[in-house]
Amino acid sequence: MKAAVRKWQKVREFALRLPEAVEEFPWGPEDRVVKVNKKIFVFLGNSDGPQPPGLSVKLKDEALHGHAMTFPGAEPTGYGLGRAGWVFLPLGEEGAPPAEVLCEWVEESYRTVALKRHVKELDARIGADG
Repeated sequence: MKAAVRKWQKVREFALRLPEAVEEFPWGPEDRVVKVNKKIFVFLGNSDGPQPPGLSVKLKDEALHGHAMTFPGAEPTGYGLGRAGWVFLPLGEEGAPPAEVLCEWVEESYRTVALKRHVKELDARIGADG
């Protein structure tokens, strides 16, 4: 459980460093999301509930989506979001994706919903970092 929480924290910190990303709690303190331009790009839930943490990202790229779905416990996100490419990934499962892979998926989800200027800023940051 501690490893899952640490992984969740790394992903949250990564998401909040993306250009103009903001954290919100639209349905209460148990339902943390990160948005850009008023659009959610990662559902984080919370890290201190009775269940191990998990997250949902939007992966429209078929290869990334297919790869994400191979991990233990991965499933289409509920409430009909799975039909739009959203994938829920539990972080407490043995064999859950590493934080680095989750951050790549969060970035992909961000790029899916962000404005072109946000993506351009992100690409400029990546280019500057090498």
